[in-house]
Amino acid sequence: MKIAIPTRGNKVDDHFGHCEYYTIFEIDDEKNVVSRQRFDSPVGCGCKSNVIPLLMDEGVSIMLAGSMGNGAFNKLTTSGISVVRGCYGSISDVFNSWLEGEVSDSGVGCQTPHDCSD
Repeated sequence: MKIAIPTRGNKVDDHFGHCEYYTIFEIDDEKNVVSRQRFDSPVGCGCKSNVIPLLMDEGVSIMLAGSMGNGAFNKLTTSGISVVRGCYGSISDVFNSWLEGEVSDSGVGCQTPHDCSD
């Protein structure tokens, strides 16, 4: 199983579509970390880029995110990637808390319109 975390400076990025890169953890059936990799974010806003098919190609099945708009949330979930919103802090702490079953989706999406032209 592969879990992706939108990352900026080794912390969960507050907004999925603007992250610097994704940290992807691969775990085995016993939840042991098999690998950890950096997956650079495509240029542009993640909600309008081709990042979702790229993450699917990497085998990502879970996204531990800070916040994201409903468009990105819907695209990820309809593509078979489960989304957990409301994560914050260091990526290692969030990942380990998820492994321990201590992280659940906040149910809250980003409501602020963003200009994705930059």
